[in-house]
Amino acid sequence: MEKVVITGLGVISPIGKNVAEFEDNLFAGRHGIVTIDHFDTTDMAVRVNAPVKDYDAGEFFSERDAHRMDTYSQYGMIAARQAVQQSGILDDVDPYRLGVFMTTGFGGTGTLLQENAVMQERGAGKVSPLTVPKFLGNLLSGLVAIDTGARGPAAAHGAACAASAVSIGEAMRAIRHGYADAMVCGGGEAATQKLIVAGFQNLRALTTEADPDRACLPFDRHRSGFVMGEGAGALVLESESHARARGATILAEVSGYGLTNDAAHMTAPALHGESVDRAIADALADAGNQDETLYVNAHGTSTVKNDRLESAAITRMLGGKAVVSSTKSMTGHLLAAAGAVEAVASVLALRRQVVPPTVGTTELDEDIQVDVVHGAARSMEFSRAVSLSLGFGGHNACLVLDRPEG
Repeated sequence: MEKVVITGLGVISPIGKNVAEFEDNLFAGRHGIVTIDHFDTTDMAVRVNAPVKDYDAGEFFSERDAHRMDTYSQYGMIAARQAVQQSGILDDVDPYRLGVFMTTGFGGTGTLLQENAVMQERGAGKVSPLTVPKFLGNLLSGLVAIDTGARGPAAAHGAACAASAVSIGEAMRAIRHGYADAMVCGGGEAATQKLIVAGFQNLRALTTEADPDRACLPFDRHRSGFVMGEGAGALVLESESHARARGATILAEVSGYGLTNDAAHMTAPALHGESVDRAIADALADAGNQDETLYVNAHGTSTVKNDRLESAAITRMLGGKAVVSSTKSMTGHLLAAAGAVEAVASVLALRRQVVPPTVGTTELDEDIQVDVVHGAARSMEFSRAVSLSLGFGGHNACLVLDRPEG
């Protein structure tokens, strides 16, 4: 079966607006969590989030283009452009063999809330004609396709916080099965509006810790919920033969993918964890099992239920060969964009041979039996990374990434 490789990476996040900035802060253990300052929190318990800092759309887009895109699409476009530029894919690909799987969870919620306010204050006739296209969750894939000229498979996968991991896995399958030579895949999210934060708060999913340094503590006994973040991640995937024929630099291989559902609860993970086990098992079977030490970029949200269930699944399926960290401790939870950003982090870890730290975590919960890297990054030899993404609705996605041979 044709191998699928990664030839481009892109990211815009709370810890960097490009891959170089992101990589520097990731391995140095610098988080991007700050006090919320873009809306009034006096009637709320939540005090922190993880935004893209000092973001100016004018750095990346013309005024006209920025006006025609919601922020989630802007982030996704920025990440996709970075990945495409690094890969050099546009120099040598049939546009009908280039596809785009870029997704989101919330879509243009900022646009929807803004235009609803316009309607309430000024009437329906003043609502922008761009409201619908800016809000739609599939428009990011469409915009990236327009930007790159990609005329192959294009879609947005709805799987909540597992969505962009699903888009990467399905892109791998599209290439393996011969539907495309290359795919731009990933996701973007910009949903830290007060309404969305309040909704998560009232689900009791978010931390109420006011100190940014102690807000996101995956696997720590003092963890109290996740921190909402914003940003985007993107990867260019290619068949190995296509990449080698054009002399592309191969960064890593996407060697395995598993996707299951708990079929148990709207928001809570199934406590038995069997479906997470199966997603990991399917991905490893797809990639080919090996007995060496590997890195697991955990979903690691800093919620009690997720961390316990996920660590137990990792222990059952990978045992002592797994070295684990949660990069959400630095980026916050980027929701549907999390899987793509964490896949980027996993590729960087493979290339550096360094596991990024779980920042802030100091005292592991007694129920956590896995080897969690915390305090500082850890250098080690490893050829495989596993990235886990779990989402509301019971979605469980597992990606296996390998160092390229030779």
